[in-house]
Amino acid sequence: MRKLKMFFMDHWGKMSIVFITFILIYFFVFQLLRLDSYGRNTMLAYIPMYILMGAIQAIVFVGAYMFFFSGGFSKLKKNKVNASRVNVKFTDVIGFENAKKEAMEVVDIIKDSSRVKKIGGKLVKGILLMGPPGCGKTLLAKAIATEAKMPFISIAGSEFVEVFVGVGASRVRKLFKQARKLAYTEGSCIVFIDEIDVIGRGRTFSYMGGGEETNSTQNQLLVEMDGLESAGQNIIVIAATNANESVLDKALLRPGRFDRKIQITLPTLEEREDIFKYYLSKVKAGKDIDVRKLASYAKFKSPAEIENIVKEAALISTRNKKTLVDMDDLSLAMDRVNLGLETQLTMTKREKEMTAYHEAGHAVSLYLLHPTDEIFKASLKSRGGALGLVYHTPREELHTQSKEELIADIIVALGGYAAEKIKYGTTSM
Repeated sequence: MRKLKMFFMDHWGKMSIVFITFILIYFFVFQLLRLDSYGRNTMLAYIPMYILMGAIQAIVFVGAYMFFFSGGFSKLKKNKVNASRVNVKFTDVIGFENAKKEAMEVVDIIKDSSRVKKIGGKLVKGILLMGPPGCGKTLLAKAIATEAKMPFISIAGSEFVEVFVGVGASRVRKLFKQARKLAYTEGSCIVFIDEIDVIGRGRTFSYMGGGEETNSTQNQLLVEMDGLESAGQNIIVIAATNANESVLDKALLRPGRFDRKIQITLPTLEEREDIFKYYLSKVKAGKDIDVRKLASYAKFKSPAEIENIVKEAALISTRNKKTLVDMDDLSLAMDRVNLGLETQLTMTKREKEMTAYHEAGHAVSLYLLHPTDEIFKASLKSRGGALGLVYHTPREELHTQSKEELIADIIVALGGYAAEKIKYGTTSM
């Protein structure tokens, strides 16, 4: 019944036009039958011209109406997604277990809203997902929508930015109007705004009027999140940002707007191992791949970067006419993702020898003197402007650096210089 009522509310204008059109046609035919044969023939001769002129006027009017009155420059691209079609569950989200626990708690609150209201609590109105790019903030938002069985509207913060004054605020109004309709018919709705920092940065006030357009867009967002027009309707705003929390306006972060902040960090060693296994399961990979070693080398890599490494390894394996992705393909994929495409250089024998001794100096000093790092790979292939490279990674995932580690980094950096000086009595640049 609600959906039928909403249909009449949305299409009453069209239905009125159809009804008036039928009335006009009826009176036209009635009056035409009352004319004599000459007048009737004359009128019928003019009808095609009247129809053509009316059609041209209607096209111009409808076009102007759709452009200016039905949104014009403030048209909003809304990506409505049915939760059943998203079908992303928490089990499909790999890594960041702490963030998943907080998201599960939010879903439990949404599902059991009656119990929360019974004890005097309030539902979550806003969730802010913070973390580096490529860590799965959008995926987590989809999982929340799927688990809570709520319709999902997705939009990017840049879509609110326009050169015309007032367009951003108009798009915010249209977005929440659509969300209120979905909440009215479906019972609830999730609005996902990606890159919220585009419109959510700290507001600036100037007597010259600078920044007023961004301010008005953010002010409208603050008003809509207060829910004065959507009282009793369950609309949850989920926003994602790569920026630091301090960049956002304090009014957005106060209780009652973004009630819950979920920090999504880069995956740990075990989580990276699970991510590698997940993406390797989607390609034909050899059984001798050392996933633990790959995960250890890919420190501080996001899930998106790990997916890119596996895809690049599959392309390399295909170019080499292999049937399975092996460890060499993954190693080359890491080199290409981190350093770029291999450069084919024509070098003299002496240049090659000096490069080899240079990289050997790095490797030996690293192996003997570095307290935290170990050698992953030494290469004489030219990538990213370097004639050769020694890759080293920490044995453990460290988030701070000691004095000994910093001194060891300097020694390793000078190891190549020292090796050339000992062997040739000179150095290269």
